[in-house]
Amino acid sequence: MSKFFYVKLAFSNIKKNARIYVPYMLTCMGTIMMYYIIRGLALNQSMRDIRGGNEVQMIMGFGSWIIGIFAVIFLFYTNSFLIKRRKKEFGLYNILGMEKRHLGRVVFWESVDTFLISMAAGVGFGVLFSELVYLCVERALEFEMSLKFEIVPRAIAEAAILFGIIFVINLLNTLRQIHLANPVELLKGGNVGEKEPKTRWILTSVGFLFLGVGYYMAATVENPIDAMLFFFLAVILVVIATYCLFTAGSIAILKFMRKRKNFYYKRNHFISVSGMMYRMKQNAAGLASICVLSTGVLILISTTVCMYLGTEDAIRVRYPRNIYFDMHVSSKEVMENVQEIKEKVLAAHGVKSVDEVAYERSYYTVNQSGNRFGEDYGNDKTTKDYANIECITLQDYNRLAGKDVSLAEDEVLLCVVSGEVEENTMYFGDTEFRIKEKLEEFPLPTDNLGNVVNTYWLILPDKDSAKRVAEGISLKSFWKYYCAFDINAGEDVQLQVYEDLLAELQASGMEGSVRSAAEGRSSFFALNGGVLFLGIFLGFLFMMATVLIIYYKQISEGYDDRERYQIMRKVGMSRKEVKSSIRSQVLTVFYLPLIAAGVHIFFAFNMIRRMLFVFGLYNVRLFAVCTVTTMLLFGLLYCLVYGRTAKTYYKIIS
Repeated sequence: MSKFFYVKLAFSNIKKNARIYVPYMLTCMGTIMMYYIIRGLALNQSMRDIRGGNEVQMIMGFGSWIIGIFAVIFLFYTNSFLIKRRKKEFGLYNILGMEKRHLGRVVFWESVDTFLISMAAGVGFGVLFSELVYLCVERALEFEMSLKFEIVPRAIAEAAILFGIIFVINLLNTLRQIHLANPVELLKGGNVGEKEPKTRWILTSVGFLFLGVGYYMAATVENPIDAMLFFFLAVILVVIATYCLFTAGSIAILKFMRKRKNFYYKRNHFISVSGMMYRMKQNAAGLASICVLSTGVLILISTTVCMYLGTEDAIRVRYPRNIYFDMHVSSKEVMENVQEIKEKVLAAHGVKSVDEVAYERSYYTVNQSGNRFGEDYGNDKTTKDYANIECITLQDYNRLAGKDVSLAEDEVLLCVVSGEVEENTMYFGDTEFRIKEKLEEFPLPTDNLGNVVNTYWLILPDKDSAKRVAEGISLKSFWKYYCAFDINAGEDVQLQVYEDLLAELQASGMEGSVRSAAEGRSSFFALNGGVLFLGIFLGFLFMMATVLIIYYKQISEGYDDRERYQIMRKVGMSRKEVKSSIRSQVLTVFYLPLIAAGVHIFFAFNMIRRMLFVFGLYNVRLFAVCTVTTMLLFGLLYCLVYGRTAKTYYKIIS
């Protein structure tokens, strides 16, 4: 044989099997392209010189790991489909005299061809679209400087190594199956069906149990930190439940359909239900994968779009004024000195403060049990057992709120930002205070964690009362001077004022913090914009995987059903009846993942919105709109994919 015989045969095989190879190669190209672009952003040198660039590179670095892990799992899964469809062809080669080592050489060169084409096209398109992606990143993240376009050799090398390893793993798996199988098994390999499976009640019960626990956790969680902690546990439970219920539950559904004589004993339903019954195990795994990927797409895109659109709201929550500072104070003279420094800096820039609020406050993080606050109450604490206690004096409250409230020595006003105190008394250790009034809202701006940790504002008669609170919970009493104000000037001036104010206060030897909305804006947009960009990329990747699984599933079913449907045509069924049967089968089974994904999103909504509180996003209506819109658009795409793949299925069986 010519030394190029195997190379030519491998290339010829790829052309002959274009129907299954082209989608696989397109997926490889797309995955390589996305990996290169994301990795290129993470390694781009000019990104480091831009305000907020470090946050973007951190997110992109994390995203490249996700794409890499996903590529290993998904490309191995799709390669298994290719092997199944090629087994009959390999068996024929074997029967005609080609030894397994010769088959191994053919498969080797097929893998080399596929890898080289996918790698070249993937990196090529990655480089081609990188500049467009850089422009989108600049616009979305509001960078002040332009990203420098560059080809990143390290990203190309890492992509070649990663996907080279994936192709080697797939090649070894293919060679293993060829080596272990005999020619007869190879000839039948593409037509091996499943025996009618029994209804597995244990697996079904485990599925319902895990699904119930996962849904309960998601629907009942209240604290945002708890939502962050338990999110991945809930996801794992629901994913396991999805595979269990699709594997066992779908069989039960088909058997239920078979028992309904009015439904089952119709030609199109009879063929669809009975045909699906014999391959349900393989179908169930694919459908569960579609459901999980669809849910991932919906969560990723709706959440990241909401985070980006809600960036301005998050900035205003985090920064209630353009600039604020929180300084330790030991005397009235220190407060006056802080004000003098502030006025000096503002005068130097020719601006004045607007909507200024200033007051003294002290705050403590303690354990809470009902109306008792202190060092140790109860065991097995979670974040709901902790509370932030923010204290201000009655004098400051009356001055800023324009009120004239009076309090006895043991009385307080209480504003519950989040949490619950049902009684009319509060205990700090053994120190008791009576709640004179519970305020509906706290009228002063502050950068609190109200929706993340239980937060209570206490208006106390005087500083001595605050000292009693601190002593009751065995903590040292302290006070900070909080001042927040706006400036009627652009962000450039705001940044200059912030930087000068920070330098002056640090030079004076005072302890505390200074924050600026203009300074934080770049970090917020870098973080939320980076998450949006990565979310859309990963969402597109998962969507591509979903489409490919649906396509391969339809092709697989088409080849498995072709002979049976041709027999049905010979015994008198018309093309219209065959097509009706196809539609019945696909509508009955392939829309289950979409419906299940919608149910998953419904129960996950509460947990995800709580998690968004951590990022300062409290606009539940915005998140609901993003979620519903994403579901509608994805549902439309799903319908289009169904329509297209159903045509492919019909062509195969015809």
